[in-house]
Amino acid sequence: MKIVFFDEFKLGVLKGDSVVDVSRVVQDIPNLGPQDVIRGVIERFAEFRPRLEAAAAQGSGAPLDRVKIRPPLPKPTNVVCMAVNYLEDGTRSEPAPINAFLKSPSAIIGDGDTMVLPDVPATIFEGEAEMAVIIGKRASHVSAANAMSYVFGYTNFIDGSARGLLPAGNTFYQMKSRDTFAPLGPYLVTADEIADPHQRQIKLWVNGTLKQNFNTNDMAHKIPRCIEWVTSIHTLEPGDVLATGTNHRGLSGLQDGDAVEVETEGLGKLRFNIRDALKRTWDRETRLDRQQKGQEGTTPQLSGKHAPATKG
Repeated sequence: MKIVFFDEFKLGVLKGDSVVDVSRVVQDIPNLGPQDVIRGVIERFAEFRPRLEAAAAQGSGAPLDRVKIRPPLPKPTNVVCMAVNYLEDGTRSEPAPINAFLKSPSAIIGDGDTMVLPDVPATIFEGEAEMAVIIGKRASHVSAANAMSYVFGYTNFIDGSARGLLPAGNTFYQMKSRDTFAPLGPYLVTADEIADPHQRQIKLWVNGTLKQNFNTNDMAHKIPRCIEWVTSIHTLEPGDVLATGTNHRGLSGLQDGDAVEVETEGLGKLRFNIRDALKRTWDRETRLDRQQKGQEGTTPQLSGKHAPATKG
């Protein structure tokens, strides 16, 4: 099942290229907002699923291009992002030590929304295409052997990053948790529709040019291990997001006016835009392009405020 919020955060179920309003089915879920609604559905999915399926079958639906798609998880309790969790097409000889960071739920935006680049002296802004796991039930000290039973479903995720902020070594919070730096969606796909989450192709385009193209089979620490490790540290709640990491080789600088699309096989396509009031520019090369030329690091900023030539 594909579950979506649309327009004024009505709950919908996807039926082909249309979305059917099923909000009447969940109107009795106590809530202060849409996150409470989707959490209630996730927590009681065995109860709600047949009712949602019946409502979707009976409804006519509205074309997707005539509704406003909203983030399917507007404000989860936790947004956990796995760090350096790919073998980068064999260029890493062994997995990096398992690691993660928290990203602010306030960073979440949805399909068709805009990532806003802040006025900070970042060396580059990047958006990392990832597949995110959605937690289905309260999870604490879960074993890897049982971890997949805690997965409700999956969605596309972008980990926005403002690289190179000072002081060095004290950057993850200010790099990752900026407002609008967590595009997510366009909908949730329940786990039963994804036969093997470790065999999913992930692609990211910038202005129609393919930049990232990798498979989740390159994941260093697989989903069961990630859930085991994270829940050994803190509890995950229903509706929480666990982003599984990216292959960094296709990353490139995002800049004003860019149209970005990310698609994980089976999860639909998430689209968002980039706005930068400072109109900063970077070369369009990827990290892989630079590696192939024997160059290290990310491409330098070419123009605009905070560019190296204008500092001081």
